[in-house]
Amino acid sequence: MKVKEIIICTLWCILVLGLFAVNYVTNKLIIGADEVYEIYLGGKVIGFVSDDNELYDMINNKQKDIKKEFNVKNVYPPSDFQIVKTNSYTATVEPVEKVYNTLSELSAFTIEGYDINIKNSEDKNITIKVLDKDIFDEAINTFIMAFIDEDEYNAYMENNQPEIETTGKIIEAMFFDETISIQKAYIGVDEKIFTDAKDLSQYLLFGDNAEIKSYTVKSGDTIASISNENKLNPKEFLVANPEYKSEDSILAIGDKVNITLIKPILSYGYDVNEVADQKDPFDEEIEYDYTKDSSYEVITTAGVNGVTRVTTKYRVVNGETLAGARIIASEELTKKVNQVTIKGRPQSTGPNYGPGTGTYVDTGTKWQWPTNTPYIITSTYDYRWGTFHDGIDISGTGCGSPIYAAESGTVYQSGWEPSACRGGGECIIIGHENGYYTEYAHMMEGSRLVFEGQQVQRGQQIGRMGATGNAQGCHLHFGTFNGVPWQTGGTFNPLFLWS
Repeated sequence: MKVKEIIICTLWCILVLGLFAVNYVTNKLIIGADEVYEIYLGGKVIGFVSDDNELYDMINNKQKDIKKEFNVKNVYPPSDFQIVKTNSYTATVEPVEKVYNTLSELSAFTIEGYDINIKNSEDKNITIKVLDKDIFDEAINTFIMAFIDEDEYNAYMENNQPEIETTGKIIEAMFFDETISIQKAYIGVDEKIFTDAKDLSQYLLFGDNAEIKSYTVKSGDTIASISNENKLNPKEFLVANPEYKSEDSILAIGDKVNITLIKPILSYGYDVNEVADQKDPFDEEIEYDYTKDSSYEVITTAGVNGVTRVTTKYRVVNGETLAGARIIASEELTKKVNQVTIKGRPQSTGPNYGPGTGTYVDTGTKWQWPTNTPYIITSTYDYRWGTFHDGIDISGTGCGSPIYAAESGTVYQSGWEPSACRGGGECIIIGHENGYYTEYAHMMEGSRLVFEGQQVQRGQQIGRMGATGNAQGCHLHFGTFNGVPWQTGGTFNPLFLWS
């Protein structure tokens, strides 16, 4: 054998003998060490035990109160608990009960359940904890039924909605704006855990820590009157009280109703395709015969309301029809004929009416609708989410469609959110006879055609429909005031102009 081969062989022998020696010494050391379980809580060692099963059993068996409160069979260590098997010469093994007591003092034990993770469009997360998925399923169903008719919901889910032959509507899609995920979890018993579907549905509808308010029905009460007195609109009342199916439902004296303002955790919505016949009220054309007394009035051409069959698509979220509804088709069924009336010499209307009266004074002309027809009113003059909506929202005629002056007058303000138009984006305020003012808000940027001090005529185009300012979707916010807006004048329902 060559010298080089002898050297290599010798080195290999030395290496193998060394490995055997290290292994021998290591085994001797380990054999001499104690096998223990190192207990961690929140990443810190809190003790050593010789039997991990004994600790698990003690945690489970001693927590009888937790088992009774939550109706569960097993209780588990805290969520930040960790146990590691190791060998040690120096570890001081403690009685299992002592480690158990330390755990009890420092952290909450856990039970099996589910985490419901809700993530909204702004990447904000809410986690709801339940013991059983059935609790969440039942609560979600209750939540949905607060915002949609049960028959409509079931027809959609079972894919048997009736086809539209003449008029009617179908739901094209249902959705939640949020992403909802469910996963098994160990839940700390000191956390908020929903064990009842009713409590969870109440949380989903009214938010966290909502003070549930009730009202006892008295003689003469209606859903509308109770709603108005408590800053709700009737639709919100029906959401809070799903046992009543419509605004005309009869209330029994002595019944307790829920008057809590809804503040939904989730956004449940559905898209609707609806075909409906819309009335187009005739205009009045007034002609004066100054040879006749002021009491003289003869209709020479009878007015006929037009009827248009309109197909619309719109979205409803948590019971509210969103601005930005679209009209996708229309068919004239009855042609509108304006009414022509001959009147005697005009009668004086007297002094201007004060703010807040809500009274319409006949000046011999009829106010013009401020948008094209057909249209959709997506929000009325009423409370909305606890704040009063002091006008009506008109959609459906399309972004960029004309906005008209409802009556002749003088432009009071025109600009980006002028003082009399709060949050209205591109906005125009017009002053009229008898102290009336009309507001046209959310116009398309750069579309205003008239400016402060300018005289305008009834029916004159003053801008185009848009979505500027505090607006969700393209629409016109049309408001009316009896007196200078937000100074001497109060708002009133714009639909009074056509009543």
